[in-house]
Amino acid sequence: MASEKQRAAARRNVKKAQTGAKSKQTLKHLSAETRTALGKEANKVRSGEAKTRKELEAEARRLDIAGRSKMGKDDLRRAIARAR
Repeated sequence: MASEKQRAAARRNVKKAQTGAKSKQTLKHLSAETRTALGKEANKVRSGEAKTRKELEAEARRLDIAGRSKMGKDDLRRAIARAR
């Protein structure tokens, strides 16, 4: 059973985590144009029009593309297209 001191420490940690999460809000600080582009990309992935990064990386692994772990989605798409 946890002591009162341990419970108080746990409550403090939870409050710190909640405060940190509230203060970050990273998407909020992006430009409207960037947020729109991110939303459109997410919708393409959800509808199946575009592949996820995980799927792209698996295909790059199959094609044995070097440096794939350091590439972003667009880089992976281009590398896969060149490798085909």
